[in-house]
Amino acid sequence: MAVELNHTIVRCTDKHESARFLVDILGLPEPTTYGPFVVVQVANGVSLDYADDHGTVHPQHYAFLVADDEFDRIHARIVERGLTYWADPFHRTEGEVNTHDGGRGLYWDDPDGHSLEIITVPYGGG
Repeated sequence: MAVELNHTIVRCTDKHESARFLVDILGLPEPTTYGPFVVVQVANGVSLDYADDHGTVHPQHYAFLVADDEFDRIHARIVERGLTYWADPFHRTEGEVNTHDGGRGLYWDDPDGHSLEIITVPYGGG
């Protein structure tokens, strides 16, 4: 069997709010629960398992590969909600979309400061 990523735990202050934020922005199916987790499933079989962290949340980075039409819909939802977004991971180029590797990409933050990214072409040109 080839090695595949199955799930990752996303620590947050409110697992329901954070999972809802992600599914609303990305247009994903409703989150489910499994034990103490609120689970967001993405198309390639990987899940993001949200867990309340009663301490300080240490922001991480999560990148999602999307089709061009999905990018347009997600970008529109980000703009509609008045969320700040950037063309770069260092949050220097606000309100712009990058065109790295012949695709498009942008970054925005979730309620706990996790850096979320959408790209239409994998790094290196896919």
